[in-house]
Amino acid sequence: MGLLRKIRATGKVAEPAPPRPQGDAPEKARELGGSVQVRCVDAGSCNGCEIEIAAAFNPVYDAERYGARLVASPRHADVALVTGPVTRNMAEPLRRTVAAMGEPRLVVAVGDCAVNCGEFAGGYGVEGAVSDVVPVDLQVPGCPPEPAEIIAALRRVTGR
Repeated sequence: MGLLRKIRATGKVAEPAPPRPQGDAPEKARELGGSVQVRCVDAGSCNGCEIEIAAAFNPVYDAERYGARLVASPRHADVALVTGPVTRNMAEPLRRTVAAMGEPRLVVAVGDCAVNCGEFAGGYGVEGAVSDVVPVDLQVPGCPPEPAEIIAALRRVTGR
């Protein structure tokens, strides 16, 4: 019973939330009500951004406390986090994934490769940046971007 008393006496221990990110939220984000379902799409990346997205949702950074939750289906998603340059084989699946999402939907390009093809610019198998294939609402630059930057973009969407 000593452990339960200690837990009760200590209470919740958490770091304070960082300040709200600067910048305006996209117009569509106001309709989402402060909570979003997120679907990650790898359009041809080196997997660096996916590791940072996974870190953004782990207990250290905890993106869920700001109203962002990962989902397995684009039909349940409000936001698509797209990483990597869009390869020729992924261009049509990316269009279909975004089309399967309900309205309002937002697309966030995560990483330099998604924003401007990065190291893969001019590659024979590269269709282009994410904005060349689907409309992009937010961009998160970096190679790879830190989890805090990914969370800042999601906080702009949720308004929390």
